This record gives sequence, structure tokens and C-alpha cells, in this order.
Amino acid sequence: MKPTATAHSTKRDLPDPEEPGDYQRIARAIEFIRRHAASQPSLEQIAAAIDLSPFHLQRLFSRWAGISPKRFLQAVTVEHAKERLRQRADVLTATLDTGLSSPGRLHDLFVAMEAMTPGEFKEHGGGLVIRHGFCPTPLGICFVATTDRGICALEFADSASAREEIMARFRSEWSGARQLEDSAAAAKIIGQVFARNARSAQPLSVLVRGTNFQVQVWRALLDIPRGGATTYLEVARHMGRPSAHRAVASAIAANRVGILIPCHRVLRRDGQLGGYRWGETRKVAALLWEAP
Repeated sequence: MKPTATAHSTKRDLPDPEEPGDYQRIARAIEFIRRHAASQPSLEQIAAAIDLSPFHLQRLFSRWAGISPKRFLQAVTVEHAKERLRQRADVLTATLDTGLSSPGRLHDLFVAMEAMTPGEFKEHGGGLVIRHGFCPTPLGICFVATTDRGICALEFADSASAREEIMARFRSEWSGARQLEDSAAAAKIIGQVFARNARSAQPLSVLVRGTNFQVQVWRALLDIPRGGATTYLEVARHMGRPSAHRAVASAIAANRVGILIPCHRVLRRDGQLGGYRWGETRKVAALLWEAP
């Protein structure tokens, strides 16, 4: 699967990874805009809600997202989500049916997936060496774990308690592996995932631990074009199991490799966001961050 690059002359600058507070401010703005979209709040009202001046909100939001708060306000309604599905349905269906990557992808970043062997699964990663760490990203603090065969975890954690929960689960699920804390390795991976110029980035691999059905679902997600969206039902249909859309939703919810396995691009059939392991606000933020 090799995505075709297309020109994108207006690619935004990413937030400075040394300013982790930016995502929290953006998240608060997104939440306020979503809650009050029906009343079309002004820039001044949005800024006041997150304790910023209108000038600083406009600059921060535009730098982070590439669009103004007003433009985002116009884009977050349910009708917009439905329109995105209508506009991209034919392209996406054709892409999935042919097994080709979408011409709508905006970069050359190639993600290959490898599933663990049954023996490795049973032994909780026995024989693997996993390097891991927490580091800032444009979408908040994230936990990254990687092996010689690929990234096995990319999860967001906004609080100390969330980080503790992630680490406890990680140690249990990969108890057979040798686990090494390595912040430098984590930062290197994040630098590739969120690269300003993704076309120059090296290909990335992910190593997943799941049932055969879960792995099939996660593979299908890799074909959803960047900046696009589909539904749980369409993913199930693509797999030849249209009645299994609820099981598909459960498999998507079990994904532990965020962004690279793009579960954030799957919406409900009515255009609503649906759930997301790391919160609906971050789901909106992820779609906004990678939008054309």
C-alpha cells in the first residue's frame, strides 16, 4: 500500500512540541465551539471562554489547525459530517474495493502492519524488546512503545492517573517482553508521525496484538484516506461482513495504536462522531489536524 502524494502548498506549521499547553487550549476551544455551535458564538465569546484574547486565540488556533475558529465553527455541525461522508463515499468505496491506497492522501507516509504470531500472543510478547516513553505531540501527551518490528502502542494520556493506567495495562499485556524506558526513541517516533514534511519521513511499521478479526478491521482502517471519513457499517461491508458492524466498532475501540491506525476517521452512519478511546474532543482535533 503506497499512498500517492498530492501537492499541499498551504500545509500548516505544527505547534511547538515544547508547548504542551497548546493542545489543552485548543481542546477547550473545540469543546466550546461544539457545545455552542447552534448559537454561532463570536471569536470574542470563544476567547473569553478559554481565557485568551481574541487576537491570541485567532493566532493560536490558526497556527495549530490551519484554519480560523470561525471556519472551524462552520465545519463542526452534524450536517458537515454527513456532507463529508456523502462527498467521499464513492471515492472511499472504490479505494477499498480495489485495495488501492487513496489518491487523496496528502503525504507519502507508508504504514505497514504486522500481527503477532499466536506464540507471541500467548507469551505476551515473549522474546521482544520494547522501548517506550511519554512525550508531547500536537494532540497532547502520548505514550509510545516500539519494537524492532514496529510500533506497538501510541496512546494519549492527559493526566498522571491516565499515564499510570496506561503503564499498568502495558506491563500486563506485554509482560513477556523486555521493557525499557527510552524517551529518545519515543520522541524519534513522534517526530516521524507528526512530521512537518511527512513526505520526507521514513516508512513506519506497526506491530499489533489482537484477534484475527481485530487485525482484519485494523488493516481495513489503513485504507481510509487521510482527511477522509467512513462509517462502521462501510468498514464491515468492505470486510464482507455487513451484519458485523457492532463487532467492527468493538474492534476499532480496542485499537491501541492511535493516529497510525486511523480509528478517528470512522463515524456513525448518521454522521455523529461516535466514541473514541481518547475522547471525542481529541477525535475532532485529529480530524482537524490532518484535514486538507
